[in-house]
Amino acid sequence: MNGDRGLRAHAPDLALAVAVGALLAIGGAIIPSQVVGTSDLLGYAATVVGALGLAVCRRAPVAALAVTSVGMLAYLLQWGATTSAAFPVLITVFFAVQAGHRVPAIVTSAIFLGGSLAIALSSTTAPGTAPPVLRDIADRTGLLLGWFVAANVAGVVTRHRQAYLQQVEQRAIEAERTREETALRRAGEERLRIARELHDSLTHSISIIKVQSGVAVHLARKRGEEVPDALVAIQEASGEAMRELRATLEVLRVPGDETAGGGVNRLAELAERARSTGVPTDLEISGAPRPLPPDVDRAVYRIVQESLTNITRHAGPATACIRVRYTPDDLVVQVDDDGQAKPGTAPAPGFGLTGMRERVDALGGRLRAEPRAEGGFSVRAEIPLPLPQQTGAQPDSIQQNDIQQNGTRLDGPRRNGTRLNGTRPQAPVGEGTA
Repeated sequence: MNGDRGLRAHAPDLALAVAVGALLAIGGAIIPSQVVGTSDLLGYAATVVGALGLAVCRRAPVAALAVTSVGMLAYLLQWGATTSAAFPVLITVFFAVQAGHRVPAIVTSAIFLGGSLAIALSSTTAPGTAPPVLRDIADRTGLLLGWFVAANVAGVVTRHRQAYLQQVEQRAIEAERTREETALRRAGEERLRIARELHDSLTHSISIIKVQSGVAVHLARKRGEEVPDALVAIQEASGEAMRELRATLEVLRVPGDETAGGGVNRLAELAERARSTGVPTDLEISGAPRPLPPDVDRAVYRIVQESLTNITRHAGPATACIRVRYTPDDLVVQVDDDGQAKPGTAPAPGFGLTGMRERVDALGGRLRAEPRAEGGFSVRAEIPLPLPQQTGAQPDSIQQNDIQQNGTRLDGPRRNGTRLNGTRPQAPVGEGTA
């Protein structure tokens, strides 16, 4: 594969060498040899040598200068002074100057000009040839001198232009990097501002709820009264809300730390919490569990959490079923209830479903949230998963003590001798989104 790419990269130089070599060979074939008693094989050999230099004029410009100039001087010795022999040398001079080898290019230009002039003058004394006019030799030499000056100047201009373009590109990269750094800094400042606002506005209120509910539970027990389940649920929910708020604040204050908060390993806690509010909830795990990326793990937790919150608030007397299924390509999360929602009715307005959809879309997945044909509401998320070897270290995504896999339901734990799974809520509520 690398060999093919290298061949394609050098194909233009090879094509140039073949084309120029063919033209020089054809031109030499129609010119009588200037060296008496020799064949044209020397001229063809010189053509091949000069063409070989062109084949490496970009990769090894100095070596190409030497090889091409020697080959073309031999070409002139065999077939006499001709301006066409200068073209390969001009090409190598241009690429050498462009690559920064200005001195070798100037020296090669001077050597070739002097050699071609000497060969032209020596041909005036060769027996059997007509002496050329000195004016023609001077004109040819002047023409070659102009060509070599132009080749050197063109190489310098091209080199400077490339350097300028590189500087422009580098400045553009630096400007883009600066914009990204500025955006990241502003995003970090905004995250800190949001964290401060959340801390100042919510922490105090949740702390009061937690303390007051705890005091109420303590006083009820101290008096020997039965503690209402709703009061215990408020105490537990406020404590969990405080823990999640702290986890959210940690994420906001430490960008990139997406492992804070819940994951698949805490779905059993969500199911138990829903049962404690009077919603019989089953949890099923199927497929072959494997390590989940932190953002996927957290998204699954939030989807289930929001779905159960909606069921508790809106579904009325209902049961809930949480299904998590691992497939080779994705993770399917589905939360169904048999509440009051009917086909064709739109969910109540709110940000719950919007937030779930945004999470799933950010992970490249799909979310469907709609009433079920048999009644109730269904939320289904399909989140693509990387290959097993692409995930990080094994997270505590599944707690084997809490969940039985391969489609087996997780029965609710017992509380005061009564299994919570299967109880019905006593207070009706409506269905929609948070």
